[in-house]
Amino acid sequence: MDSIPLPWAQAILKYSLTATASTPPPWVSTTEGADLGNPNDPGKDPRFRRLVEAILFSRRFLTSYNVVLVVVLIVFSAWHWSEKVVLANRRRRRRGRRRAADGRRRKRDGDEAWSSSSSTIEGTVTPPDAIKSKNVDSADETTPLIISSSSRRRPLGLRKPYFVLKSWLQYQPQPIPVINKTLPPNSISLLVLSFLSLNIFYNVYNMPLSLQYVFVFADRCGILFVANLPILYLLAAKTQPIKFLTGYSYESLNIFHRRAGELLCLEALLHFLGMVMVWYGLLRHLGFTLAHFLFNRVVVLGLGAFIAYEVLYFTSLGSFRQRWYEIFLALHIVLQCAGLVLLWFHHHTSRPYVGISLAIFIVDRLLFRLLLKRSSHPATLTILEDDETVLLSANWDTAPSSTTLVSKSMKQGWKPNDHVFLTIPSLSHKYNLQAHPFTIFSAAPPADSDTQSAPSHAFFTLLIRAQSPSGFTHNLLTHARTHQKTQIRLDGPYGSSHALDILSSSSTAIVVAGGSGIAVAYPLLWALLAPDTKTSSNPTSTTDLEVGSSSSSSSSSSSSSPPQTHLRNVKLLWITHSTSHHAWLPSDKMIELQSWGLELLIPEPTSLVGRPDVQTILNSWTENESGSGGTGVVVSGPDGLVRDVRNTCAGLIRRGSDIQVQVEKFGW
Repeated sequence: MDSIPLPWAQAILKYSLTATASTPPPWVSTTEGADLGNPNDPGKDPRFRRLVEAILFSRRFLTSYNVVLVVVLIVFSAWHWSEKVVLANRRRRRRGRRRAADGRRRKRDGDEAWSSSSSTIEGTVTPPDAIKSKNVDSADETTPLIISSSSRRRPLGLRKPYFVLKSWLQYQPQPIPVINKTLPPNSISLLVLSFLSLNIFYNVYNMPLSLQYVFVFADRCGILFVANLPILYLLAAKTQPIKFLTGYSYESLNIFHRRAGELLCLEALLHFLGMVMVWYGLLRHLGFTLAHFLFNRVVVLGLGAFIAYEVLYFTSLGSFRQRWYEIFLALHIVLQCAGLVLLWFHHHTSRPYVGISLAIFIVDRLLFRLLLKRSSHPATLTILEDDETVLLSANWDTAPSSTTLVSKSMKQGWKPNDHVFLTIPSLSHKYNLQAHPFTIFSAAPPADSDTQSAPSHAFFTLLIRAQSPSGFTHNLLTHARTHQKTQIRLDGPYGSSHALDILSSSSTAIVVAGGSGIAVAYPLLWALLAPDTKTSSNPTSTTDLEVGSSSSSSSSSSSSSPPQTHLRNVKLLWITHSTSHHAWLPSDKMIELQSWGLELLIPEPTSLVGRPDVQTILNSWTENESGSGGTGVVVSGPDGLVRDVRNTCAGLIRRGSDIQVQVEKFGW
């Protein structure tokens, strides 16, 4: 870089702060035959001209980056909605067959009253009499659940490459050795690598490989940083259009949010190092000391933004987040606001992107989370048998939604598998500003409650296990020892219906829960199996998960209306660490689900016999798959369990099974 004439160094730096993608510098000569060899005139130096042209090209070229991302989003949206149509058609055909079967059964039985203990599932289920004769927790892996018969799958033929590819996409590799880093399934890794490859392409395309162009490279890294800002904030927003377009809520997209954040930190680092090299190669020869360079107004603002986003990244790492979650929450809000403000004043080209990012943040954080989706309720705290888990319960009359254009709050109810952010101001002053996410444990209120003239009643329950000794959950456990009542604030609901869509459109619905993953499983199972609440005279008793609720209330609820014919097998594998964890879901609720047709398997606790053979269990449950709906599998639990279920299903897919898998993370 020392070979570059120094008189035009200041000119190129000044131009970089004012240039746009479409406006060339007025002092660059374009006259044919002009003297371009004068080193003392920047406008006539050919090397300077090439630098300016490279900067202009970068800024024109990077305007297409967000267009490419929009095209990719459109492709995934089309994929999602076509899948949604297919699943809806499956459910419609299934409902038609169920109504026809119910009609034939009523005609055959002469419209006689149904016994509340009758099996309501077509196929082999655990007999209700057998359920009553033994405790549900006594089942183990050796308990026969289905009548075994040989699986008869057609030869794959020309479809084999499709199933091999689908299996590979579903497969989840083992964790990275030494650092024990959990890897996502191959499909997610492929998407992440594609996103990173796209950014590498935009970093290096048509970039001259010469030290004198290091400023151009640093400038391009800076523009690519701000071009990714709206993506970063959009993926983090709790209320955002990506859920409507692709069907995936923000928690499913969190892995892309984290990778985008890491990419931005790398781009910011490259931008900073590139500008330091510009100082070293050019500006220090003009008398710019390092201190003079770093304390320049533009550089100070950029350096402040760089530090804010780097600290934001390091405090977002899992090791930090799990130990100091409250500090992570506070810094996440403060640092991202500071970073946006500093970027706004750092460089004018960043302002459109910063403005969009700030708008996403304000609309999500202030309009939705603080105003539209927040509600307060009195709640009851109960410590469960293991003395480490708190059951938080509340109930209220649901209110009808005023409009379908605005996301509903918890006052209007929720859907199966939704989650909320919980705030309990009474714990301490610092918790008044903290919101912690939890999966809703109780069944969702009737889906049509917002159209009823009389409001329905919602029974709300959270299963909260104490974690860090100095964290929110442990303080809540301590508080529950002396206080049974408290006031709570709820921000939500949030989540996606994708898991329920897969299960409800499948011939065989399998839910695998590990430990407190039962909080994900129970609402899904209740939605799949419960009798139609429109005809039930006492639907609320089936949704209340209060400890000590009598089994007689459940029986009266299930006997109040004829059971429906479910043309699917519904199965639950619940793996627990200790026998005391079985109390998380009252036995009468489990018996109620079984009376509706649930096939249940609760192996011996892992603390006594180790982890069960999940692969053998899933193979036995899917070997008799029948019907056009295939098998839907939803798993919620530790990373090891999730990987076992994914890879078992990947092996079945490779052999031609029609299986769809959805992972629901309950550990935040």
